[in-house]
Amino acid sequence: MDIRKSLEDFELQILSSAACLSSQSQGRKFPSKLCTMRTVFQHDRDRILHSKAFRRLKYKTQVFLSPEGDHYRTRLTHTLEVSQVARTISRALRLNEDLTEAISLGHDLGHTPFGHVGEKVLNELVPGGFHHVRQSLRVVDILEKDGKGLNLTYEVRDGILKHSKGQGSLLTSDPQSRAKTLEGQVVRLADIIAYVSHDLDDAIRGHVIKVTDIPKDISDVVGLRHSCRIDRMVRDLISESIAADFCQIRLSAEMDEAIRALRSWLFEHVYRTESVQIEFDKASHLLQELFLYFCDREDIFLRYGGRRFVSDSLEVSVADFIAGMTDRFALSLYRECFLPQPWKSV
Repeated sequence: MDIRKSLEDFELQILSSAACLSSQSQGRKFPSKLCTMRTVFQHDRDRILHSKAFRRLKYKTQVFLSPEGDHYRTRLTHTLEVSQVARTISRALRLNEDLTEAISLGHDLGHTPFGHVGEKVLNELVPGGFHHVRQSLRVVDILEKDGKGLNLTYEVRDGILKHSKGQGSLLTSDPQSRAKTLEGQVVRLADIIAYVSHDLDDAIRGHVIKVTDIPKDISDVVGLRHSCRIDRMVRDLISESIAADFCQIRLSAEMDEAIRALRSWLFEHVYRTESVQIEFDKASHLLQELFLYFCDREDIFLRYGGRRFVSDSLEVSVADFIAGMTDRFALSLYRECFLPQPWKSV
């Protein structure tokens, strides 16, 4: 029995006409035999979930560097929260939940250790620059499976590439910057819904701010409690997208403004505060030293697990290696490379 075909038929029956059907995927760069049990998007989800890069997200910084508390977010828990928010939205809009989940799970695979400070360091050092979005695509296209990549579908790759907003607009009218599928557009907004709320939650837990510090004009719109914020933002997105007749995933003008204001407030009062930034300044120096050290000593770079591809410069290969590190591996490697080690007799 071909279960995949039954699932594809089921999608035709229950999904919105605006949804991306797995049976109509534009396919993979390298054709491969279809699974008899899973749709192509379910297959992509599983390839990402079982990848090494996905497992490493567990020990990569979200906001606080290597937090000792068990309840702070990591890049992995952020990814799972994005997936939950995106799946809730997709189910309510009768979009393809499997495609949404695959994009969500893969969207941050290229993130560096120590959060965005690692990205900033590599962007300054690597010829041609560095961005975690492009690196996420490089991970799934090339770096995973010893250079073979995961060979994901066009739609999942497009969603990963188009998810980032930086500090720019939440929504974009530029077709080149907007995901081709509504599912990809859902992930773009689910990402910011998740992180502005849980980063705020972690900052309160870490005593960086108090809940009463949040400007009233923002909290009146998004709410004060974590669950309330998620609920209000998700409900707004769903109702506005339905009102737009599924032409685009969007937020109301009031909610869009409130989320952008909250994001800007977080940059000023959380991400760039001295208590948070002081440790990231140390991390920035650490990654810069490792990068320059390995670029000057390729033999040591290879000895520690670095990998070269014929078409890549040494700088790009070193950036791949550093971007793939967890926080704790980078700290351990720095100690081994730059600090005196106790004598070990042979």
